[in-house]
Amino acid sequence: MKIISIANRKGGVGKTTTAINIATALSAIDKRVLVIDFDPQGNATTSLGIVKNKEQMSSYDVLVGRCDAQTAAIATDLPRFDIIPSAPDLAAAEIELVDVEKREYVLREALKTLKNSYDYVLIDCPPSLNMITINALVASDSVIVPLQCEFLALEGLADLMKNINAIKRNFNPALILQGIVLTMYSKQNNLSKMIEADVRKYFGCKVYDTVIPRSVRIAEAPSFGKPILVYDFKSTGAQAYIELAKEFLKREKEI
Repeated sequence: MKIISIANRKGGVGKTTTAINIATALSAIDKRVLVIDFDPQGNATTSLGIVKNKEQMSSYDVLVGRCDAQTAAIATDLPRFDIIPSAPDLAAAEIELVDVEKREYVLREALKTLKNSYDYVLIDCPPSLNMITINALVASDSVIVPLQCEFLALEGLADLMKNINAIKRNFNPALILQGIVLTMYSKQNNLSKMIEADVRKYFGCKVYDTVIPRSVRIAEAPSFGKPILVYDFKSTGAQAYIELAKEFLKREKEI
């Protein structure tokens, strides 16, 4: 079982969209996939058409030990694709973990029960470096960073890499940067091209060749509770995520 965090300290860069569409592509080729919605806003949960209710177990319940991860996982409408939904209570989890021994390792321990249940676990992280994100990174084998093609997003990338390296040094030496995905890319925008050139120059082969275009159809899909691969398979956004999934799998074999 491979555990991958989708992380960026900046919001609105395509973390959720990247997580659910890579998961959708993997499930389509018979991989068993689990997405953990680890953001209190619950965008991954909503984007998959899951209606939240108080009786439903969530990633919050897993993190504070109210239930095991297998119990919290529920099926989506897609075959071989499960999700552990989010809940607003997740925002308070950091406070509840203050006095917990080895609090950075809580999620890692909780996910051990899933070892034979899934091929891939994708964790959709919140847009901040708090105890929730730290737990995700400590539990992960690797991290994928979606990066919006704008200057401020590039500025925050350096800080994020420092954070990832700090996690490696202190908690999870095996953590690797799986790759950086350029999102909301506009071929007509010189800034997008400049950001792409700078990121590729600095990070080299760690940047995926596939770029995700700015797309109205990608933005529409969550309101219908569907990944873009299901909502509009022929759209440029869907085709880009298919290419990204192919590249992801190729890199997996190389690793």
